[in-house]
Amino acid sequence: MKDKALLFINGNPPKTLPNPDHYHLVACTDGAFHYLKNLDFPLKKLDFISGDFDSHSGSDENIYQDKFIYTPDQNKTDFHKALEIILEKKFKTVDVFGGSGGEQDHFLGNLTVAFGFKDQLNIKFYDEFSEYYFIPEKFIAENVKGKMISLYPFPSVKNITTTGLNWPLTNGNLSITSNIGTRNFAVEDEISIEYEEGDLLIFIGKNYL
Repeated sequence: MKDKALLFINGNPPKTLPNPDHYHLVACTDGAFHYLKNLDFPLKKLDFISGDFDSHSGSDENIYQDKFIYTPDQNKTDFHKALEIILEKKFKTVDVFGGSGGEQDHFLGNLTVAFGFKDQLNIKFYDEFSEYYFIPEKFIAENVKGKMISLYPFPSVKNITTTGLNWPLTNGNLSITSNIGTRNFAVEDEISIEYEEGDLLIFIGKNYL
């Protein structure tokens, strides 16, 4: 598999743009193209721009038409279709910016799309508050002391044990309908999380203490 891909989608624009030179593929959906242009992102670095182009203005984008990938399927979101293209190009890891903010149904939809690809792609979302992603049943995060840590079951997790958090869990259960693990924070540089069944989303926030 190839190295890391960078994908911009049409949520809130990032406050700080990542360096595209750190990636082997850089892409965006058609809606995200507009904010990248406004943020003076080096558009020549884009490898492709995908979507149904319902937000295509027909002006500056025309000079990049050789990078357009038209994906008109209305049964899938532009994010979903962009991930399919990245997977076809044999990439395994994707950093996603613009996944949150705006209309909250889009945010929830983006999480659901990422969940559908979690066994094929390592997807990490980044926004101004945190990074967040699905984690395996045995997981370690380093250099997190003082950071907000939220654990969100999707939709449930059984027999979870954590170390390095202010409020640890020991053989506990989490459920979206009854008990979620949000607004915790790391008291050690390294935290560990183990669970036996289910799917778990972690949010690692900015410094909390």
